[in-house]
Amino acid sequence: MKIAVSGKGGVGKTTVSANLAFLFAREGYHVFALDADPDASLGLTLGLDPGELDSITPLVEMKEVIEEKSGGGGAFYSINPEVEDVIDNYSLQKGNIKFMLMGGIKQGGSACYCKENSFLNAVLNSLLLDKKEIVIMDMSAGIEHLTRGTAEGVDMILVVAEPTRAGVKTAGVVQKLARELGIENVKILGNKIRKEQEKEFLRSNFKEEDIVGFLNYQEDVWERSMEMSPHGFAPEDLLPGMEEVYQKLVTLLSKGGGK
Repeated sequence: MKIAVSGKGGVGKTTVSANLAFLFAREGYHVFALDADPDASLGLTLGLDPGELDSITPLVEMKEVIEEKSGGGGAFYSINPEVEDVIDNYSLQKGNIKFMLMGGIKQGGSACYCKENSFLNAVLNSLLLDKKEIVIMDMSAGIEHLTRGTAEGVDMILVVAEPTRAGVKTAGVVQKLARELGIENVKILGNKIRKEQEKEFLRSNFKEEDIVGFLNYQEDVWERSMEMSPHGFAPEDLLPGMEEVYQKLVTLLSKGGGK
């Protein structure tokens, strides 16, 4: 199963991604936690060692590896490089969770980044298409990485939405773009809910069958999510209601995505 977590900046994507990674790992799954957000805070939220995280080179910046895998220098390069060993050699592992830092996909301009993008897409496709393990991808604000050839093989996009006009607008854009890419299984998770009126606001903007749940705002939990714990991510760090959301996602995916 492969889940990409998206939504507006600051809505709680990283905390939700870490919660899902922890729950899947706790249930015995082998989890790839892939940080595709420029803020790159998923590793810290999972409780990985800051020093080890600082030593990781983002996949897109591995110039020598990219050159080697793409066939060396020159104008000709492989558009489907072999990258299985990259996944094993450039990830941090903690228990059942393997963490990888993606880095930003290069944009056009004064230089061509064809090799970098082909290499990055090959790594993503290896994770998203070939592996049987669970992939949790913490996205940037939107689905930029999936618009560049990596959408195939994603079982679900989970859009985290807070009950604001901006949160709903971003979630709607992500939902629309994902479906234009052929990803029909796009679910909405209401987050930072403080009162029933906010649930109704989200229900009025999305189909009931597209909403997988609501997570209440809990000050103490959100405060802990910003702190470093020497013990890493722990059961007490779980957002209230997250286990129910997890069970619903597992059920939906086991039934073919609940389409």
